[in-house]
Amino acid sequence: MTDQSATDQPTELVHLAVTDSIATITLDSPHNRNALSRQLVTELLERLRTAAADDDVRVVLLTSADPVFCSGADLSEASAESLAEGPRAMVELQRRIVTLDKPVVTRLAGPVRAGGIGIVAASDICIASEDATFALTEVRLGLAAAAISLTVHHRMHPRAAALTTLGGEVFGGAAAASYGLVTEAVPADRLDARVAEVCASLASGAPQGLREAKRILNADLVARIEAYGEEMAALSARLFASDEARDAMLAFLSRKK
Repeated sequence: MTDQSATDQPTELVHLAVTDSIATITLDSPHNRNALSRQLVTELLERLRTAAADDDVRVVLLTSADPVFCSGADLSEASAESLAEGPRAMVELQRRIVTLDKPVVTRLAGPVRAGGIGIVAASDICIASEDATFALTEVRLGLAAAAISLTVHHRMHPRAAALTTLGGEVFGGAAAASYGLVTEAVPADRLDARVAEVCASLASGAPQGLREAKRILNADLVARIEAYGEEMAALSARLFASDEARDAMLAFLSRKK
């Protein structure tokens, strides 16, 4: 990890390690509970690009150093200049995961909120602890789950999507599995073993087979992102810029302090 005081460089927020054909990408931004800051999203895109270019990698595993996987957008960065940039970056992040030539597995040990759920939905496979919690909280801030709807609404059953995106309530791992958002929910003490089993099974596949099978599986999702990505990014930016959302975000940040 970089020593910022010594090098005047920002501390790395996303780590990459490759072992036994598995590239593990770890979110490590504890100061804001892995919120989707510009730096974190930029580094995550870079790590995904590196893993994609490594011929020794057959599977990509997304995880977090902290039990919190992702707390959603970094509202402290919701400034005028970031209103268009942030949603477009979120669309690009989902596109990168969905179109990566290697299967992407997400490990969830704890909470994931709002934009972080877009990462979960973009992944090919997600293994969650039964203790993990989820919430699409945008509606409570005068926003909508717009950019992440590209993947979330593709994965979730329509009735479940309506319940969770309109209500904004917290739901658990078992419910997420029944809704189609995650692949499987397991007891917390079985999470790492189950993730290892799934990754090992995927890594036994031939690169060409994995690549072409994923392209077939995700063809409709890729078409959805290409067709609606710019529209959803623009909608998200417009909502973030609204007076209603600004007031709600300021109130939320004040409560956090």
